[in-house]
Formats: sequence, structure tokens, C-alpha cells
Amino acid sequence: MSHPSAAEAIAARAATIITRCRELARITDVPGETTRHFLSPATRDAHTLITGWMRQAGLQTRVDDVGNLRATRLSALSNAHTFVLFSHIDTVTNAGAFDGPLGVLLGLAAIEQLGATPLPFHIELIAFSEEEGMRFGFPFLSSLAATGKLTTDHLARTDSDGISVAEAITSFGLDPARIPTTCPLAPNTFAAVEVHIEQGPVLEKSDSALAVVSAIVGQSRLELTFQGQANHAGTTPMSLRSDALAAAAQWIVDVEHYAANYTQLVATVGRITTLPGAINIVPGTVHATLDVRHPKDESRHAAIAHLLAKAEAAGALRGVQVHAVVQSEQHAVPMDRNLTHHLHQAAARAGYDAEPIFSGAGHDAMILAAAVPTTMLFLRTPGGLSHHPDENVRPEDVEAALTTVLNLLLHLHPHPGTNQQR
Repeated sequence: MSHPSAAEAIAARAATIITRCRELARITDVPGETTRHFLSPATRDAHTLITGWMRQAGLQTRVDDVGNLRATRLSALSNAHTFVLFSHIDTVTNAGAFDGPLGVLLGLAAIEQLGATPLPFHIELIAFSEEEGMRFGFPFLSSLAATGKLTTDHLARTDSDGISVAEAITSFGLDPARIPTTCPLAPNTFAAVEVHIEQGPVLEKSDSALAVVSAIVGQSRLELTFQGQANHAGTTPMSLRSDALAAAAQWIVDVEHYAANYTQLVATVGRITTLPGAINIVPGTVHATLDVRHPKDESRHAAIAHLLAKAEAAGALRGVQVHAVVQSEQHAVPMDRNLTHHLHQAAARAGYDAEPIFSGAGHDAMILAAAVPTTMLFLRTPGGLSHHPDENVRPEDVEAALTTVLNLLLHLHPHPGTNQQR
């Protein structure tokens, strides 16, 4: 019997990755869709399924005390450093099969493909239990725990049922008091890589299978209040109105026009609330959200200042006062330049031109980057569709990503404080 070629073996592994992602997607807390939130019953079932695959690959497995599933491939060198492959297995509500799990299961496939090939470092594969922030309204609880940044305030946050993070951890059979002991990355971790679908249309538009992430954008979220005067819609002349909604509408168009004229900048008014909200009353109050993202913090701050000035101007035309409150702010996070370079070279050796790209969405990589050299590899997302049941991947792109990760693992050599290629 002839043995499969290397290309055939990679194609088979890629098919297995996709099959496993779809099998995992059937594990859900809501029948008929894929919904798997932090430390829900479906999380336990997902752990059972993935743990079985990990142990078949000969890996040592454990669940830490924030619910992260972790597996280790040990090097023959007892004093070896640790390389981390990671992504998340929680989902948004009514999700697709690949956002998060693909990175975990591709990492597992890379380890399986290595077989007994010796490496000068350990590999830890981490399936983070919480990235999306769906249950507690706050993302990255798991990676914050892994980097020692999970606080008592995080543990006190409650879900819609009034259950705190700490209580959810305890109910899952874990111990919040042990988080500082069981959750941190290995102290000798020298590099970390997350493989993830792009969740956007850029790679498909350029007909590219892969891209190496150079930075994760900074993000600011604000709420603006346009305060005018509610009044009778029939008896108040147009020239005597203080219409808060008209002012907000002009500003929303200004937001779209401004962002459309600057590359890399995105700005979104995602929600508006109008009061009193009656058909026959001039709107007196409008609450509107603003989401601004850019890979450079100074450009994001400049855009916010400009858009707030536009809001003031739109209000002044109508006698409407404008008040803005910053709800959250996340600075831009560059990926490690040296590790990113090595990942790009690994893609090139595999025959792929993985050009730099910035991520418009947040990822666990932005949390790990503060603690260890970290980078990301993006796969094309067909149709740019994500956070949706029809989310998909192309088998040839999964093959490209798997080959790239294998090339990286086979050519990377750890040195304390650096990532030097052999």
C-alpha cells in the first residue's frame, strides 16, 4: 500500500479540521443553532469532545480554573521554552462554526501532523473558554486570567440571571481562588500565535488565502445625547423647532462621509434611541452610539475629536445641546514584529504571499501581546460573513494555514528574550 504524499496528508488534515469544527458546532445551549457561552453546559460537552481528540494525539490535558482547556506536547529537552497556539471555543449567539474553534483545531492538527518530529520547545495548545463577552458583557476574561490581569472586579460581574463570574466558575467545579496558580502562561513562554478567520471581506477581495496580522485596531465606544425640545408635531413651525433627531441624522451622515474618506478608519453609529418616540411629537432627545476604530491611536483620537465637533455643529444649527460620554477605549495593539516576520517567512516557504493586514476586530491576541511576543494568521472568510450560521472557510485556505503553521514550528528556535529563526 502506498503512503499518502505530503500534500495529500495536509489536505486530509484540513478536511478533518473542517469536519471537527462542524461537529463542535453541533454542541450548543440552544437547539437548532450554535450558541455556546462561557461556562455553560455546552462548554463542558465541548471540553469532553476536544479533550478526546487531544488525548488521541498523545497530549497531556487539563482545564484551568477559569475554564480554559489546555493541552501540552512536551519537548525532549527538559528545560525547553514554550510555544503557545491558541484561540477560543465560546461563541456569539447563533454563531457559525469557525470563529475561534478553527484556530484551536488547526493547532491540534499541526501537532498531529508533527507526530514524533523533535522540536526544541514545548507546545501548549489553549482553547480559551471566554472571548466573545456574551454572558457577562465583557470579553477576554480567559486570556486576562492567562496573563494575570483578571481582577476581583471582573469576578464580581454578573450575567442576566445575577450570577457572578466567580459563582459561574464555582458552579462549573472550578475554584476562583486558584486562578493565579492554574491559569497563567508558562513562565518560559517565548511566543504565541493565534490562527483565526478574517471575519471580513479584505482577503477575498484581493483573492488571498492568508494574511499576517500586523496590528489589532484601537477602538473607542461613545454614547452621544442630543438634547432638544419635544413639542407638538402639528403646531410647531419648522423654523421654531429644536429637533434632536434631525440634528442626530445630519451628524450620522457626517460620520459616514468622514470615515469613507480615510483609509483604515471605520466609524459606526450602531444604535439610536429617540424620545418621546411618538409619531406626532417633535423628538426632544436622541441617544446615539459611536464606534470608532483605527490601527493608530493618534488617528483614532483625531477622528473622534472631528466627529464630536461635527455633532456640536449639527446641534447648534437647531438649538440642540450635545453631550458625549466615553463608554470604553481600547488602544491599538501591534503584533510582535520579529514573530510576525517569521510567520510571513513561513507562509512564503509554503508558497503563500501572506501580506500584512490589520485586524478590525478584537482578539485574545491583543491581551496576550502585553505578556509575550504574539502574532496572528488570518484565513480568508468567504463572503466576508462571520458571526452568522453561514460562516464558512475554503478547504484550500485551511491547507495553506496549516502548512504555514507547520513551517513556523519547524523553523523557529527559542532563545530567552527573542524569537530567532534557525
